[in-house]
Amino acid sequence: MSKPFETDRNASSRHRRIYGRYEKLYTLNDFMAALYFVVGSIMFFQASLAYPAIWCFTLGSFHFILRPTIKVAREFHLASLPLPGDMQPPPR
Repeated sequence: MSKPFETDRNASSRHRRIYGRYEKLYTLNDFMAALYFVVGSIMFFQASLAYPAIWCFTLGSFHFILRPTIKVAREFHLASLPLPGDMQPPPR
C-alpha cells in the first residue's frame, strides 16, 4: 500500500486506470464550475435573470468545493490498493 499524496512510480495498471477516472471526473467538475460561472455572469446583464444567475454562482461554488474532495477521494482510493509486490511473502 502507498500513502495518500505520495506518488509511487511502481503503481500498477489498475492504479493508472483509477487515477485516469478521477482525472476525468476532476476535469468534468472544473468544466461545470466554469460553465456555471460564465452562464451566471451573462445572466447578470439582464436584471430579470438575477435570481437564476445567483443560483448559477451557487452551483459553480459547489463545484469548486468538489475539487479538493475529488482529489482526496482519489488519493485515499489509490492508497488503499496494494502495490505490485505487496502480496509477496517477506524473504527468509
